[in-house]
Amino acid sequence: MITKKVILDVDPGIEDAVAMTLALFEPQWEVVAVTATGGNVLPEQATRNVQAVIEQLDPPRWPRLGVASLPDDGLPVHSTELNGADGLGNASFPVSELQHRHLSEKVLSDQIRAAKEEVTLVALGPLTNIDRALQRDPELAGLVGQMVIKGGAFAGPGDITAAAEFNIFCDPAAARRVFRAPTTKTLIPLDVTRQVLFTYDLLDQLPSETSRAGRFLRKVLPFLFRSHRQVLGIEGIYLHDAVALVAALHPELFEIEMTAGDVETSGELTTGATVFDRRRIPEWRPNVALATGLDVAGVIDCILRGLKAAGAASEDV
Repeated sequence: MITKKVILDVDPGIEDAVAMTLALFEPQWEVVAVTATGGNVLPEQATRNVQAVIEQLDPPRWPRLGVASLPDDGLPVHSTELNGADGLGNASFPVSELQHRHLSEKVLSDQIRAAKEEVTLVALGPLTNIDRALQRDPELAGLVGQMVIKGGAFAGPGDITAAAEFNIFCDPAAARRVFRAPTTKTLIPLDVTRQVLFTYDLLDQLPSETSRAGRFLRKVLPFLFRSHRQVLGIEGIYLHDAVALVAALHPELFEIEMTAGDVETSGELTTGATVFDRRRIPEWRPNVALATGLDVAGVIDCILRGLKAAGAASEDV
């Protein structure tokens, strides 16, 4: 079987952890690196969480790990209300001490250059690392095979402000530069990921506790259900990152429209808002493939099958 090389850029986050579980056991993918970025938690904790998730899952092939650092202007927000103080439902997973750690932007550059035009980059957190990698190595934009970004909104409200989605708001200057970079990119916005809501019966469909994936998911997902109910007033959970991951794996399940997009970097009410030139006669040049819809049942089925497969592949022998 021909496998696709994939890099995950994540800010774990329980949602990111679910997406990592799907990706690390996906037979069509070779996850060559997982790079941490600050967002749901501060950079140091994000780095620790990436390592914790991989150690808990112990996938057949371990990816390279990238260390997160603060955005130039710091992190304006975090999401510990939804994810717990440690970002993983207060599970306090232990991690081993690693030597020879490298910053995420270096790992990104190294891995993309090692497999020119072959790597799919799945960005599930703020775009700090990707922006820094592109600034550090301007030729890199032309060497990325594909980039799938979870972030922004095109018609509905934001989730961190009335106008802005969390990931873009965390580092809008970086997001603007990535949007404007000359590379193929697909944006999976809130308008689309919000269409997929998982109810409590998801807990009954998780892999068995006899598998590493099952034990891990059963430790972290109940917290997410509680926080969605207490903080958002929702009887269920959104798995935005997992939906975006499916877009990279099965793009045929999504409706895509080429459009021109940019990011607002200032404004009392609009910082971090994603803006699209959808006028009858646009003046901006199209630069992003925007997901505007999806096959809800198909995406849910893909995620459930992926979790089942992760359980089967991580059974204790």
